[in-house]
Amino acid sequence: MRKESHPLVKLAKDAIKEYIKNRRIIKPLDDLAEEMKGQAGVFVSLKKRGQLRGCIGTFAPTAKNIAEEVIHNAISAATRDPRFSPVAPSELEEIDYSVDVLSEPERISGAKDLDPKRYGVIVKCGMRKGLLLPDIEGVDTVEEQIDIARSKAGIYSDEDVELYRFEVKRYK
Repeated sequence: MRKESHPLVKLAKDAIKEYIKNRRIIKPLDDLAEEMKGQAGVFVSLKKRGQLRGCIGTFAPTAKNIAEEVIHNAISAATRDPRFSPVAPSELEEIDYSVDVLSEPERISGAKDLDPKRYGVIVKCGMRKGLLLPDIEGVDTVEEQIDIARSKAGIYSDEDVELYRFEVKRYK
């Protein structure tokens, strides 16, 4: 039996379930829990049998509160991640959900200021940006972390980048 999910995870799950089954976008409650009130970038990750099934998020806030950010990113993770087909209703009970709430990114002077287990990274070159969350399975070095973020943004290894780091609160 699964333990009770954190309210942000339950919100993501409810949003996906309602959208996939009924094509409706749920509204957050008027009386929000404290961790749902502020504004922040949010990533919602979906796994099925331990394998990534969808992950979509925002670097910075785009909604009026974290609850709305979770709802929109959860639906996008389930239906708009270009790496995967949309989640089918038959898959809903097999999905494990996690929600990452990002701290404000801070510019850093170089890779020495990173730790892939503690910090996520944003690489920026002109208008191109790539982000990698912290503590990702199989990403053990700062170099791997930066290379993956560069790749996501289409930034070549010989191009100069600005580096930013952030922390997350991860809810499962």
